[in-house]
Amino acid sequence: MTLESMALQGNTTIYENLAATVSGRIRETRKACFKEWFSDFSNTEHRLEFVANIHGIEFINDSMSVSLNGAWFALESMSKPVIWIAGGGSTHEEMKFLRSVVEKKVKAIICLGPDYASVHEAFSDLEIPIADTYTMAEAVEAAYYMGKKGDATLFSPGCSEDEIFTGHEARGIAFRKAVKDL
Repeated sequence: MTLESMALQGNTTIYENLAATVSGRIRETRKACFKEWFSDFSNTEHRLEFVANIHGIEFINDSMSVSLNGAWFALESMSKPVIWIAGGGSTHEEMKFLRSVVEKKVKAIICLGPDYASVHEAFSDLEIPIADTYTMAEAVEAAYYMGKKGDATLFSPGCSEDEIFTGHEARGIAFRKAVKDL
């Protein structure tokens, strides 16, 4: 089975599928079963969920990314230049964990919410534009205007609950609504 024939793409999915294959082979699951399963998965809501393509800019909802590790995997899985809508809540030292993937994949950062100082401290020297926003509608609009055809806007906050939303579901729903309202 080729990677391209998998229903879900991205490094995280590949790693998860490899782990499932190893454990399944130990239990003597047939190879044909894996091929059927991996080519027929549907994506989880709020986990690298495609929302829309507007004027050639893809909008991806990864609100379920409630840790910097989750944001790293989401950013790493992107194949297009990324406008990253990030949350706060981590120190700039913790944010530096993302530095290499941000340098490689991100063309602009949109900070969402009142706690964005750590994002600026961690990435301002990279010469990547950083914009501050206070509502989801502002963040999505800023990403749209910073993007161009062939880019992807990735909402992957990298933090759990914040001062604006009560959880990742509410955040993801707000992101989808803001994209649809563009």
